[in-house]
Amino acid sequence: MVNVSDSKDYKVIGSNPIRHDGYDKVTGRAIYGADIKLPGLIWASIVRSPHAHAVIKSIDTSEASKVEGVFAVMTGRDLPKLADSWIDHGEGTENISWSSENIMATKKALYKGHAVAAIAAVDRYVADYAASKVKVEYEVLESVTNVEDATKENAPILLEDLVGDHIGEKVSNTNIASVTRHEFGNPDKAFEEAENVVEKTFTLQMVHQGYIEPHNATAHWDEDDRIKVWTSTQGAFPVRTSTAAILDMDVSRIKVTPLEIGGGFGGKIPVYLEPVVSILSKKSGRPVKAIMERSNVFQASGPAPGGTITVKMGTDKDANIIAAETSIKLEAGGFPGAAVGAAVQCIFAPYDIPNTRIDGYDIVVNKPKSAAYRAPGSPQAAFAAETVSDELARIHNMDPIDFRLQNASKEDTRRADGVVFPKIGNVEVLEAAKASDHWKSDLGTPPKGRVRGRGVASGYWFNVGLKSAVSLTVNNDGSVALVEGSTDIGGTRTSISMQAAEVLGIGVENFIPSVGDTDTAGYADVTGGSRTTYATGFAAVKAAENLIEVLKERCAIIWSLDKNDIDFSDGTFYASKDPELKFSFKDLASNLDNTGGPASSTGSVDLESAGGAFGTHIVDIDVDPDTGKTDVARYTVVQDVGTAIYPAYVRGQMAGGAVQGIGWALNEEYYMKDDGSQANTSYLDYRMPTALDLPNIETVIVEVPNPGHPFGVRGVGEVPICPPVGAIGNALHDALGKRFYDAPMKPGKILNVLGKISD
Repeated sequence: MVNVSDSKDYKVIGSNPIRHDGYDKVTGRAIYGADIKLPGLIWASIVRSPHAHAVIKSIDTSEASKVEGVFAVMTGRDLPKLADSWIDHGEGTENISWSSENIMATKKALYKGHAVAAIAAVDRYVADYAASKVKVEYEVLESVTNVEDATKENAPILLEDLVGDHIGEKVSNTNIASVTRHEFGNPDKAFEEAENVVEKTFTLQMVHQGYIEPHNATAHWDEDDRIKVWTSTQGAFPVRTSTAAILDMDVSRIKVTPLEIGGGFGGKIPVYLEPVVSILSKKSGRPVKAIMERSNVFQASGPAPGGTITVKMGTDKDANIIAAETSIKLEAGGFPGAAVGAAVQCIFAPYDIPNTRIDGYDIVVNKPKSAAYRAPGSPQAAFAAETVSDELARIHNMDPIDFRLQNASKEDTRRADGVVFPKIGNVEVLEAAKASDHWKSDLGTPPKGRVRGRGVASGYWFNVGLKSAVSLTVNNDGSVALVEGSTDIGGTRTSISMQAAEVLGIGVENFIPSVGDTDTAGYADVTGGSRTTYATGFAAVKAAENLIEVLKERCAIIWSLDKNDIDFSDGTFYASKDPELKFSFKDLASNLDNTGGPASSTGSVDLESAGGAFGTHIVDIDVDPDTGKTDVARYTVVQDVGTAIYPAYVRGQMAGGAVQGIGWALNEEYYMKDDGSQANTSYLDYRMPTALDLPNIETVIVEVPNPGHPFGVRGVGEVPICPPVGAIGNALHDALGKRFYDAPMKPGKILNVLGKISD
């Protein structure tokens, strides 16, 4: 492993302790959503539309209600009728009236799998049988499943009451929910003056996050008129907020207990089942559980949007990028809210370009409402921009990394959407990539009948800060209970504890961290946007600093001194005027009962930003020109992580994001049939890469500390999914001499580009 660092010499940070949740996970003792069992628990089954676009003329639940063992039946009419209102979850905003209609349709089914009714019965089998007795009369309409068809003249309109905001102009009778523009400089004039101009259009398909655990929720609407919810989610507080808004009630009446999560990657931020099981619980007087079947996870929860992106970039004679413009059209699914805003921020971020224009389009189509997927919008944008960048580098006969270095954004560069960069590590990442063993090595010899190519691409994610809180309580044995509200997706209980441990001068093994429910933990925004180790860790630092002040007061009591005469360093409290008076952290903990009882503290933050981070990936691809089959021969991830709090966790995030991006590039897609339904709704048919498909992912950690964090942390988890699609496309060009503008670049598309088969 290569480690480029200018960080301080820490004692806890930078180590690789055993994860606090590790033993429970590997022994199967961890409690997930499907494990919850409550007295009197009954099961829910959801009735879903078989059509991609249809008016709901009537719903008859009378026969279902008569089935023995059925306790409750509901339709969308049982949800409150809501006016438009918006909630910001940090990774996208949510229109509550649309969310309610997405959870259960009342007027139209807007995608196959759209929920229209629900049954609660004694067990799953009875519930499923009763659900089959629900009679729904539909008027089937023509569907549109891509942005081009949805924006054609006379295209069927999905939402008749949608008023689109097209750069400030209000437009009715449209599937384009919004059009945004960012522009500075004079791109038209710059393109006229450019020596070389490349303009290309790219298409991408919807892809799923691929988490193993399906969506689930259990709810009990109790005698105190409060709802208790147990669910696997990326944010207990956002679930509480959304559920309360959809049910038109105060958040204080809902308690959400987050359970262990079997993957999310952004897809477990929205709510789908929680309001449904809550209503069924109220009707039945029993706790109700629902678990999605895998086909419904694909058809009825939120994938990443596909779409089309056109990128135009121009260079002068010295290979400086002087102009860039793009049109980004992303699929929102059945309701507005594609990740266009994030794509706009990311698309030209790796470059210093004086003249830019960016247009973003949020377009509704007859597919499930799209959701966040690890750097939402950025992988799509990077595929387009990095392919054009690579083409310009070749026109100038330049090494592609040298071309990127010459045009790299850096501190004080103005991003294309107007933001001025603070201290960033883009240049350092490119330099580390150029110095890597992978880039300096030759390609080697591919297997017989194959050709090999090498590609490189960069990517960016801006990260978010938002709100977090942490509480600490010292036990008499010197251990520290840490309670926080951020769902732990992959080790953040440990990475958060490590930051508090560094401040307190004790080992992280002394911490007992837990993720609390919404009644016991301090507020925390979503685990997403690469914010958790950064923001909740920042709150832990503040809590630890506050705890030191509390413990100084306890020392002052014991020694009959003024608190201001107590100092602290490296886990030891001592009297500044009498160094013989000192307590280790553990010794002081054992004396707390004599100084006023338990010692505790809290820390909270509300952060505007998180520094942003860059990655550059290098990939070698083997291709069989006769079959189009591809194999990843070698892959290296280079990334600025600010400071690697927990390096093993950091490397895991880097490799994991790259693997998901590789799947996105080569295999994964929602394969849509002519009737608007998805053909591949199981992991047998939705092809994700496995360990058998991949080499060991090499990681190069670059550390350019973020000045906005006490330990220099930057977000890690989302950057590594941004470069892979572009890097693999560039590697295929290097191997075959042909450019690829459509993802996934599966064998059939490769053969089509090579002229060996037709579409």
